[in-house]
Amino acid sequence: MKLKRFLLRYYPPGIILEYIQGGEVKTKSIDLLDLSAATDVDALVEDIRKAEPLITASRKDQIVHLILRLQEKLRQQVDHKFYLFKVLRAHILPLTNVAFNKSGSCFITGSYDRTCKLWDTASGEELRTLEGHRNVVYAIAFNNPYGDKIATGSFDKTCKLWSVDTGKCYYTFRGHSAEIVCLSFNLQSTLVATGSMDTTAKLWDIQNGEEVVTLTGHSAEIIALSFNTTGDRIITGSFDHTVAVWDVGTGRRMHTLIGHRAEISSAQFNWDCTLIVTGSMDKTCMLWNALTGKRVATLTGHDDEVLDVCFDYTGQHIATASADGSARVYNAETKKCIAKLEGHGGEISKICFNPQGSRILTASCDKTARLWDPQTGQCIQILEGHTDEIFSCAFNYKGDIIITGSKDNTCRIWR
Repeated sequence: MKLKRFLLRYYPPGIILEYIQGGEVKTKSIDLLDLSAATDVDALVEDIRKAEPLITASRKDQIVHLILRLQEKLRQQVDHKFYLFKVLRAHILPLTNVAFNKSGSCFITGSYDRTCKLWDTASGEELRTLEGHRNVVYAIAFNNPYGDKIATGSFDKTCKLWSVDTGKCYYTFRGHSAEIVCLSFNLQSTLVATGSMDTTAKLWDIQNGEEVVTLTGHSAEIIALSFNTTGDRIITGSFDHTVAVWDVGTGRRMHTLIGHRAEISSAQFNWDCTLIVTGSMDKTCMLWNALTGKRVATLTGHDDEVLDVCFDYTGQHIATASADGSARVYNAETKKCIAKLEGHGGEISKICFNPQGSRILTASCDKTARLWDPQTGQCIQILEGHTDEIFSCAFNYKGDIIITGSKDNTCRIWR
């Protein structure tokens, strides 16, 4: 094994080692999820060197320099004030979803008009329209971090894979017997997973366009799915009140997470693949050990359905959004609620952290999106202007651009 170079990863903090083994270029990452501005760098570097044989004494100064750069990034205060930059009358029929590529240089919108459109964030110009589906384009995603491909899942029961550069359709994945309502790429960008109203999920090979495996076992629609970061597990959340954990290589079901008393609304792994968080219409959010499938905690407090849940990038905090009009922030280790985000005048359907973990963004049917401080629960800013419910919101990787999608048929860029 020969070390080739280091790559810096800001969110979550880490160092990627690129090395050569048997003539092949490979990568492995050193995750520094607990890094803070106060971390003793020399002690940390010693720990890293003990654990990682690729890092020899001669590389020590390089590693110190990289960690100092990561700390510098953590010190940068995020008190960015967002302004409306562009209103895009994106489609002739209602929007379904919005998504950024990793850098935030472009984003996509899906619509009932059967198309997906690609937009340039800096100018607000439409770059291209992806046409070919015969029904609503409902689920959309970039293959981040690469961002050279787009997947679209449709009510026409197919998923299509497109080239970002040319707009060409590489493959149409056929096999589901009902609408596709969720999809996701693995982080390695070798597979795309689709979840359907036909109660199954399917994994598709991006290189050859073949179906790899069908995940069967749920007794109702699959409405959420998520790969873990290493790509060896995927979870599916269903209206049958359960979440299943599957082995990606074999398609075998490893665990069924049983405990919720109503439909699952959302499910996600944390960054280091040890925990799974699930939200449900039963008004609770549950935390599970990803390796054993055992329930670790039930996070209560909401008076109505939990519509969305997420981890921050480091996996140390969990945010929940509810139909009761409030959001909550929990500490993943202590399982305690550390902040209540109150102020929206209607249900909150989407919630996400910025990559730095210092802000939370919520989208609500009260026609506003709001920015919050997750430590104090204070509302920092209200993004006003949409004339109907906002159902989608996202940060770019730097955390300095926001897109919101609304039933008013516009998409807004805030920066």
